[in-house]
Amino acid sequence: MHRTLTLVAFGWLTIVGTLHFAIDVVSQYLRHVRPPGPETTLYFGLNTAYALGQVLFSILALLVVRQGVDVLGHWPGVTLCLAATLCWLAFGFVFLQYWEPRVMIAVFGVLVIAAAVTT
Repeated sequence: MHRTLTLVAFGWLTIVGTLHFAIDVVSQYLRHVRPPGPETTLYFGLNTAYALGQVLFSILALLVVRQGVDVLGHWPGVTLCLAATLCWLAFGFVFLQYWEPRVMIAVFGVLVIAAAVTT
């Protein structure tokens, strides 16, 4: 159960980050929702960095878990994942205007806690 929850948590983060990039960057760029300018560049850069951080973190964690290392079975892994979750939540509340990314990261935090408890 622990390994399954760990894979689900990091798989969820991979999907969330990819969808965030597709919806908030690619989709809006292709539809020309935002007028060209420095604000649009900052918006795209901010959302790209947010989504890329989630995807890279989760892919690295999935590779580590695939090798048989129990990431969420020890306190450093749990602490790192919860710190990343809190940082993404803070970033979402301060800079992102939509509520969906906040909910998705909160779900990731709950999955991390669930995986850590089932050790």
